[in-house]
Amino acid sequence: MNFTLNGNAVSVDAEDDMPLLWALRDMLGMTGTKYGCGMALCGACTVHLDGQAVRACTLPMSLVQGKKVTTIEGLAVDASHPVQQAWKEHNVPQCGYCQSGQMMSAAALLAKHPNPDDNTIDEQMQGNICRCGTYPRIKAAIKTAAKLGSKS
Repeated sequence: MNFTLNGNAVSVDAEDDMPLLWALRDMLGMTGTKYGCGMALCGACTVHLDGQAVRACTLPMSLVQGKKVTTIEGLAVDASHPVQQAWKEHNVPQCGYCQSGQMMSAAALLAKHPNPDDNTIDEQMQGNICRCGTYPRIKAAIKTAAKLGSKS
């Protein structure tokens, strides 16, 4: 399988039905993308596929061929992405396990809706589960990231 990962062309020897998550973690060393439920219900494995937030735990490699995949490691290596800045400013993570998926979903949300209201945030972030319950900080960070993004 040939695709672009975080801006670099990569090739992996993977079965068509192998979930992208396992290719990322086990073959390419992108361990920022987490395994949560394995059923695309929790959001911990969220990555971008051609700019859209997708769940890597159920996405077969056959659908990745020739596409662009962005993981948390590729969002901005210098932590300059507005979502990364806002997450730090609001001290969002507690345990941190879900945060890469939360951040990737938030980045996709802001790419589509640069100035989202509360309902849009709730709707677009639905399915990203945080067992620590940092939802108020996540929402505040998304609003801050929207402001930071409008300045760039």
